Formats: sequence, structure tokens, C-alpha cells
Amino acid sequence: MDSDESWTTEEYGRSHEGRVGVLLADGAVPGPVYFDGISVSGSTVRHWSVYDGSDHPRRPQAHALRAECACGWKGRPRTVDWEAAGDLPFREHGSRTAEWCLEDWDQHTTAVHQTTIPLPAELRALLEDVAAAIEKLAEDAPVAAVKAARELEVIAARTAHWPAHQARAEDPETVAAALGLNAGETRALLARFGGWSPYR
Repeated sequence: MDSDESWTTEEYGRSHEGRVGVLLADGAVPGPVYFDGISVSGSTVRHWSVYDGSDHPRRPQAHALRAECACGWKGRPRTVDWEAAGDLPFREHGSRTAEWCLEDWDQHTTAVHQTTIPLPAELRALLEDVAAAIEKLAEDAPVAAVKAARELEVIAARTAHWPAHQARAEDPETVAAALGLNAGETRALLARFGGWSPYR
């Protein structure tokens, strides 16, 4: 079992899944830390907080933390201030550094969004108005809000069917970049809208 902590956005999902990465003093990336189980098999953990040097070399000490993304992007290393830690456990004194990593990843996903194909301003405003209207409807009539959301699903399925087939004929890398998704998630999205198996 591999226990970790990661971040995703609703729009890009696992294509841009982020996490806090760890660097050692020599710039190396440590492997996961193994913890023995008491009554069951052990587990491997990659969460940044386990790299506190308390069980060297199995738990080496982190020199820096950095944001990492599933797309291969990596943020700048942020050095861990061990001298200021005192007796605090790493999970506590390193939390601010980890938060900076999250902020770096947020900036990365914002940059990704700016590279995707833009929607016409009128359509973007219309979608935002529809979302706001459904949220307002939910305050007084939650079932009606569910019906409205269901109708949006029906509209999406109907209007995206043929565009998905047309997009399938285009260069896969270009389509994936325009959507801000990886190849696998792009293939799955087009298959879902186009009505074919993603394994074809």
C-alpha cells in the first residue's frame, strides 16, 4: 500500500495531479519509506513529513520540498529550515513550506489553463450564469436543481457527440494540449462523449 497526499482540480483531474516532492541534500529524490505492520503487511509512504531523518537511512532527512505534477512539471526547491524547527515534528514545522509548494502548483495549473483552447467570452459567461442559477435554485428546490444538472448532462452528451468524433480524427497530442489533459484522459473523454470504447 502506498499512502500519499495529492491535489487535483475538477477541470484537469489526474492529468495535473500535484503533490509535495522531497529532495535530499545531494539533490537526490528519496524512495518511499517502508513501515512495518503489526498484524498486517507493512506499507510504503511517500508523504513529505516522513522524511525527518529520525531513522536514517530508512527515513532520510529532507533538504528541500518542491511541488511536482503528474505532467512532469516541477516547482522550485524550497529549503527546509531545520534549525528553526526546535522540538516540533516535521509535519508541523514543515507545513508552511508544504503550503508554499501547493501555491506553486496552483500557479502551474493556472498557467496550464492559459495554454488551453479558450472558450468564446459569451459562452463562458453563459455557462457561469447557468451554474449560478442552479446553485441558487438548490437553496429552495434541491430536486429541481438536480433535474437541471441532469438536463445539462443530456445537453453535453448530445452536443459533444459529433465534435468528439471530429476531434478523434485530429492529432491526439494537439487535442490533449488544447484540453489540458494527458493522452489517456483525453482518449477517455472523447470516447465517453463519442460513444465508443476508450480501448478501441
